[in-house]
Amino acid sequence: MVIISKTKLIEFYQTENKAKEPLLIWYNIALLSNWKDFHSIKQTFNSVDSVGNERFVFDVGGNKYRIVVMIHFSTRTVYIRFVGTHKQYDKIDCKTI
Repeated sequence: MVIISKTKLIEFYQTENKAKEPLLIWYNIALLSNWKDFHSIKQTFNSVDSVGNERFVFDVGGNKYRIVVMIHFSTRTVYIRFVGTHKQYDKIDCKTI
């Protein structure tokens, strides 16, 4: 998959150092994936949720962190929309971010 943009992951783990390893593991797995639909994402990351509006939420680092992405399957493109703690995630509307 093409992932836009790794910068959001880097900016987050620079302030939350414990997040670096789990975020980079997620990134590398997603980068090497070829997701065609929600089912294929679920085969890679069982804890992913589809929240509508092409948005998907990944629990990372033992449910400590959340990544919200928008995926365009036809172009194999993942747009990182949000990276944060579970508490920060609770304050956003992940369908519109």
